[in-house]
Order: sequence, then structure tokens, then C-alpha cells
Amino acid sequence: MISALHEAGAWFVVLANGAVGLWALAAHRWEQVRSRALWIATAVAQGAIGVQVVLGVLLQSRGNTHLDDFHAFYGFVAFATVGIIYSYRNQLRPHRHLLYGGGGLFLMGLALRSMQFSS
Repeated sequence: MISALHEAGAWFVVLANGAVGLWALAAHRWEQVRSRALWIATAVAQGAIGVQVVLGVLLQSRGNTHLDDFHAFYGFVAFATVGIIYSYRNQLRPHRHLLYGGGGLFLMGLALRSMQFSS
């Protein structure tokens, strides 16, 4: 059950972060696509990474699965990246759409790399 949820959640992380990344980049260019919904969707997409980390730790602690070291590495790097992006939000406020756009696409890439090393 947890394994299936972790696998489905991985695809959610990839698609959601890719979508909000592109949306944020579009919002940088076109004011008419800027809305509060972008920030809510970004929080959901990035929050899903935390859920994935918790599910992965649960799976590993139960000992039912073999974990590739790179899978865990990319997962934890993605988790740390969310914190780094968030920490720069005030310094880069005039460019926040670029920060979250590039950050969302970077997180999507980390999730895809992590999936490459899953068992």
C-alpha cells in the first residue's frame, strides 16, 4: 500500500512541479496569468516532496524494500531544495516568478532522476 502510494506520488511530484514551474515562468512574462492560485499550487507541489520523503522513510524503516543510495540522495536533495528556494523568496521578490519557475523545473528533474534509481 505505502509502496504504491510512493510510486504514484512520484509521478504527482514530477507533473505538479513541472506544471507550476512552467506556470511561474509564464507569470513572469505575462501578468494576466499571475494569481494566488499559482502560489497555492506551488505549495501543494512542493509539499508533495515532503510527503514523498516521509513515505520513503517509512518504506525503508519497514525493511520491505531495497533502497538505491542515489534514489535517497535525489529525494533528500529535492527536499532540501524546497527549503533553499523558500529561503530566497524575500531576497529575490522582484524575480520570484523566475525563482519558483526555475525551482519547479529543477525539482521536476530531481524527481525524475530519483525515479531512475528506484527499485
